[in-house]
Amino acid sequence: MKLSFFGADQCVTGSCHCLEINGKTILIDCGLQQGRDEVSNGEFPFNPANVDYVLVTHAHIDHSGRIPMLIRQGFHGEILTTRLTADLMRIMLLDSAHIQEQDAEWKNRKGERAGRAPVEPLYTIEDAQKVGEFLQTCEYQETVDLCEGVTVQFADAGHLLGSASILMTLRENGVEKTIIFSGDIGNVDQPIIRDPVHFTGADYVVMESTYGDRNHTEVWSYTDDLAKIIDETMARGGNVVIPSFAVGRTQELLYFIREIKDKNMVKSNPDFPVYIDSPLAKQATQIFTGDLRGYLDEQALELVADGTHMFSFSNLHMTETVDESRALNEDRTPKVIISASGMCDAGRIRHHLKHNLWRPECTVAFVGYQGEGTLGRLLLNGAESVKMFGEEINVRAQIVNYTGLSSHADRDHLLSWIADIKEPKPQHVFVVHGDREVAPFFAQTIQGMGFTAHAPQYTEVYDLAADVQLEPGYLPERKAKTVEGSKISPAYERLVSVGQMVVETIKRAKGRDNKSLANFADQLKKVLEKWEA
Repeated sequence: MKLSFFGADQCVTGSCHCLEINGKTILIDCGLQQGRDEVSNGEFPFNPANVDYVLVTHAHIDHSGRIPMLIRQGFHGEILTTRLTADLMRIMLLDSAHIQEQDAEWKNRKGERAGRAPVEPLYTIEDAQKVGEFLQTCEYQETVDLCEGVTVQFADAGHLLGSASILMTLRENGVEKTIIFSGDIGNVDQPIIRDPVHFTGADYVVMESTYGDRNHTEVWSYTDDLAKIIDETMARGGNVVIPSFAVGRTQELLYFIREIKDKNMVKSNPDFPVYIDSPLAKQATQIFTGDLRGYLDEQALELVADGTHMFSFSNLHMTETVDESRALNEDRTPKVIISASGMCDAGRIRHHLKHNLWRPECTVAFVGYQGEGTLGRLLLNGAESVKMFGEEINVRAQIVNYTGLSSHADRDHLLSWIADIKEPKPQHVFVVHGDREVAPFFAQTIQGMGFTAHAPQYTEVYDLAADVQLEPGYLPERKAKTVEGSKISPAYERLVSVGQMVVETIKRAKGRDNKSLANFADQLKKVLEKWEA
């Protein structure tokens, strides 16, 4: 009864955990690492041919993105997930494969001129198409007898349509243990999907900690804030460019914009045009309007019952072709452009940034987590210029960050989620899916609540039956990531992250007593004066 950690270990992306029981090998997620390359996406620390099952918490590429590669390298077992995760995976993995092929083609064009050997994509469209042959689906709360000694239940994680936390009951050699894999725990009060399910007890928990060191900035109304920035930008004659994940976040934005238009909240241009520049987003939106029984929240159910299309409003356009995408930057009409990818590390969004970042009348609005080493993080960190497609681009557009729109639970909601798991109380909590500075910090936080916890390292192995670590694992060398010629220092990234925490703390302090505010200001001033000295 061994648990091994093969991804998202003191790192946010690349989720991959492995259970070995009764002679069977079970992966929980098999995702691509995005942003900083600490370990190679092209290699597995295990033999894919020996894997019997893959359980997928949700369709995001950092949880599912290496499954085609797993199949390419010999996997021939069964993949189990929820019905809607399976639907979304089919289109997302094809899109990812297309990106892999394009990246390999681009590298080979450059490499040929430099005399380098050709490279192969991580996987091809054909590999991604094969995933459907291995997929089996279940519904929330359905008990699945996976194999000898293993039963599985998927519960709504409230992060993405179809997303799940997974409760597993394990029996081997007379020993029985329960373990929860949290997947990505969702934020509360999100549109469309339900709040995450809380569990009452388990022997072990593998828990995400993406926002384990901070709370989301308080946002009273997403629609009010979004409407304000659209209104101000339209009045300046600029575009609002929103880098957005094609699945989940884009549909939330459409939901908000429908409400903004219904309430006539943008006075400068009430019928402003909105362009979804992502074929994948178009396909995903079609899934979001299909059979959603058992997946929608109350408000969304009411809309559907009334015959309202959740994502339909006037002047909405879905672009398909590359030519249509290019035309958006030739048309000077002020508009909202929502395009993938959400971290700006690939896709059409990079072209829109190239054409809009240098324009002071424009706004770039981030609505999701930006991983270390990504162009999105670089922009949020205040870069004055970035290099894109071989060209230096000045950053003069307004950059805004709506952390309140995150689909991840923040620190307080993560703590609330783990606090409910008390009958039985976990023997151990493994904290994953957090940056190297965040996961250990969050583990210490929940230790203060009376839990035994730690943040595993890459390739760590743990014996669940004996409750003992077998192998310690290691932290891969952390490389400074180059984004189009701009190097980002990890230490500087950490400093900026702490600075953002300070700003958010100041915002939340509004309304507190003057003495506390003055003391806090004096403490900050002393730190800054000491640094400058």
